[in-house]
Amino acid sequence: MAPCCHTTRPTNVAPVDDSSLDPSLDPSAAPSLADDAALAVELVREAAALAARIRTGGLDVDFKTSGSDVVTQADTAAERLIVDRLAAERPDDAIVGEEGASRPGTSGRTWVIDPVDGTFNFSRGSDWWCSAIALAGEDDVLLGAVHHAATQRTWVGGPDLPSTCDGVRLGDLPDTPPGSRCATTYLHPPFFGSEVGDAFARALGQVGTLRMLGSGTMDAMAIASGQWDVLFQHSVADWDRLPGAAIVRGAGGESLVVPAAGVDWTVTGAPAAVADVRAALLDGTDAR
Repeated sequence: MAPCCHTTRPTNVAPVDDSSLDPSLDPSAAPSLADDAALAVELVREAAALAARIRTGGLDVDFKTSGSDVVTQADTAAERLIVDRLAAERPDDAIVGEEGASRPGTSGRTWVIDPVDGTFNFSRGSDWWCSAIALAGEDDVLLGAVHHAATQRTWVGGPDLPSTCDGVRLGDLPDTPPGSRCATTYLHPPFFGSEVGDAFARALGQVGTLRMLGSGTMDAMAIASGQWDVLFQHSVADWDRLPGAAIVRGAGGESLVVPAAGVDWTVTGAPAAVADVRAALLDGTDAR
């Protein structure tokens, strides 16, 4: 008799757990960096689109700490959109938002949200603004994502995620000599003439020209794209610092926090420019 091709599975053998063979099939597995990047891209695109739509209908502008520190209903609506998505898709992660969103997490990861970076520009009709988000681990930033509504460009990247713009990998940052460097920065007028202003002036000695355009994250995107060379500014909040820092680092640049003149300076850009500005802020003492 020919052997039978049909066999009966013993009833006392447990079924195979496929998720143990392929972690991607396990619904409890942590998301990959690529998954997080894809989600971050969706979030900033949706937030920027919402903010832009709200602006066309007119803005209600309120002031926070000063006449140049403003918030609109577009900021709060865009932040709420991001928070709602994260609550559904990353329920174990913490959240910190510029407009007050705060949620503890259990994963050791934190999403840092800037729904509209450059709100003063945004409220005055300028297009130099963006929506930005960063994902930070316990020890370092993991990734940043930024969307510029005016040009429909989206950047994403991080220290372990090569940075791209609209899916195209960014090139190496230029190694520009000091006299030809373009710095992007900002200093509140009351600080001119102070110890902070003196440190600022020393840093300017390491560049040939500077720009003050009102969105630090968009400035960082210009650096990551090779247009400008270095950003420096003091007392920068995490939502203003981390998205751009992650993307510049993913493009081969550096981002440091430098204590000088009684404040903490964020210095982000091409490695040589960052090193020179850092040394200048430290009064010429290069402590690399």
